[in-house]
Amino acid sequence: MRGLKRERILRVLLTESKLLSKNELSKRANCTRQWVILFLRELEKKKIIKKTAVVDPAGLVKYWLTIHQKPKKYREYMVKEPLKLLKKAKLDYALTTYQAENVVQHHLFPSRIDVYIKEDDLQTWHSLLLKEGLYGKGNVRVIITEEHIFYGKRKLNGLFTVSLPQLIIDLLTEGGPAAEAAEMLLPKLKKHVS
Repeated sequence: MRGLKRERILRVLLTESKLLSKNELSKRANCTRQWVILFLRELEKKKIIKKTAVVDPAGLVKYWLTIHQKPKKYREYMVKEPLKLLKKAKLDYALTTYQAENVVQHHLFPSRIDVYIKEDDLQTWHSLLLKEGLYGKGNVRVIITEEHIFYGKRKLNGLFTVSLPQLIIDLLTEGGPAAEAAEMLLPKLKKHVS
């Protein structure tokens, strides 16, 4: 849980465009104020934040990458028109990696569609995806994760994507050309922090 709490705090710090109080940060990160204060001290020692202001967004992302826990629970499907299905879906989701990057900056070929879903919605998504396709190795990977991953999600071209900081972390974790695309997105973080 400690890693997830730290990731929540980092996600909020990098997503919010305005300065937050420690109380507001703890509410949005779903952590205790005490936990937030201790973690902020650690980040201040590294000179990547000052109070709750991000002074080095790239440094904060690099730090996040060192503690990031790649989700281990996922399922794969082969779906004929997955983007059409996502646009019609009445369930919560957020695209990440290749397809989300393609929506945001059009650098990567969307060879696979990675989509975060809530664990509570797994059976409903499974039924929906089976109506439109097949279960097993395919073009859609459904990643089952905690709800905070949706913090700061955005709607672009009719599709929901993770926040820019989360997308960068996911692309860096993916490696190869995806990491290159993440490096291209890093300068955009400066516009989102004070």
